[in-house]
Amino acid sequence: MEMIIDFPGGSRVDAHFNGLTVPTDQPPASSAPTPFATFLASIGTCAGIYVLGFCQQRSIATDGIRIVQRVHSNPMTHMVDKIDLEIQVPPAFPDKYRDSLIRSAELCAVKKHLEKPPTFEITTTKVEVV
Repeated sequence: MEMIIDFPGGSRVDAHFNGLTVPTDQPPASSAPTPFATFLASIGTCAGIYVLGFCQQRSIATDGIRIVQRVHSNPMTHMVDKIDLEIQVPPAFPDKYRDSLIRSAELCAVKKHLEKPPTFEITTTKVEVV
């Protein structure tokens, strides 16, 4: 997958791919989430895709189901140490599916990539401005 990252003005930095745009911005005058907030949101929303799919495959209503994501940072390094994903289900949710629901959320591709991170190679090239 290729993404084009551009700088549309101010402190905005946007990613473009597959006909979509993911806008990001920096405080104080943010018009979009920061890149790091977007990254963190990708964890919970990715798990959510798997939870949604699990429920849809079993015709389980998703009303009242939500994921609460809590990010714990190391006070010394300010790096994220732990991320909790709490899948909240309504009282009517079938108990027999609770563990399976957790296993479905654990299939999240973002989580899997964090567990085995890719390597990075950063280069520069000169291109003609059109």
